Amino acid sequence: MAKFRKLTPSILRSIILEEKEKLMNESDPLVQGIEDPAKVSADEKDAGEQAQTLEKDIDFIKVLKIEEKKTRRYLKKVQEAKALISKRLLTKI
Repeated sequence: MAKFRKLTPSILRSIILEEKEKLMNESDPLVQGIEDPAKVSADEKDAGEQAQTLEKDIDFIKVLKIEEKKTRRYLKKVQEAKALISKRLLTKI
């Protein structure tokens, strides 16, 4: 069974710095052996793919708005119940 280490701020900082170094080395064209930046090929996507992604994001935002509305209603009911019980408790004291 693997041993688990406690995640301290110093360990977390070292992990982040290691990952940062890896990302910097991967994205640097000079490290990859390409000397002319104009020769680096970019990932291109069709407009249709981009539109589908945007459409999904917009739909997700709509769903989140509906969830937020439901949650706010529920929160309002909870706050009203809390206020009623607090008021009832104070009158009994």
